[in-house]
Amino acid sequence: MQKTLEELWFYIKMDSIDCVKKTIEGFIEKSLVSEDPLHAKNTLEWLLKLKPDADEALKIAALGHDIERAIEHRKVKLKDYGSYDEFKEAHALNSARILEEIMKDCNVRKELIDDVFFLVSHHETGGDGGIVVLRDADSISFFHVNLPYYFVRNSIEETKRRCLWGYKKLPKNLQKVVVKFNYEDKKLESLVRAWVADS
Repeated sequence: MQKTLEELWFYIKMDSIDCVKKTIEGFIEKSLVSEDPLHAKNTLEWLLKLKPDADEALKIAALGHDIERAIEHRKVKLKDYGSYDEFKEAHALNSARILEEIMKDCNVRKELIDDVFFLVSHHETGGDGGIVVLRDADSISFFHVNLPYYFVRNSIEETKRRCLWGYKKLPKNLQKVVVKFNYEDKKLESLVRAWVADS
């Protein structure tokens, strides 16, 4: 049975997207930041809760938005930047560049590469449409997955600063979601609730 050109393109497209997803997961599984694999998948889960009809660009962006943290010799360092916001912008751009390389290696079409690059390079700051959904999914996942790990590695003051930085990026309806999260560490839970109540 001979396949139409459209059917063949569908299989080529799926193979290239699978290649991208598997490559992203392969890098992230090796991250020295222990929560990175869980955060990547959790961000994708939150993205799909917020936008069930998300396209492939958004799904790839959600899975790979922090990929640069998993590649030690390429990741950006906070100490090299004048502010936390500058650092996060550099982190987003670096992750976008790495994803662009992966997608080219997987023979992804240019339009999809450009879409993912744009989404990931702006995922910390937001913008219009899909970028806002990606930023919000990432921010919710920080509270859902990353925050307990962050608290263990950092001081209370640093955890508070990072917590409020992420919280203030969220719209009011999603702020209500994250304040309801429960943590095993009840000290962290009470601190988070106090910090956001005062913000």
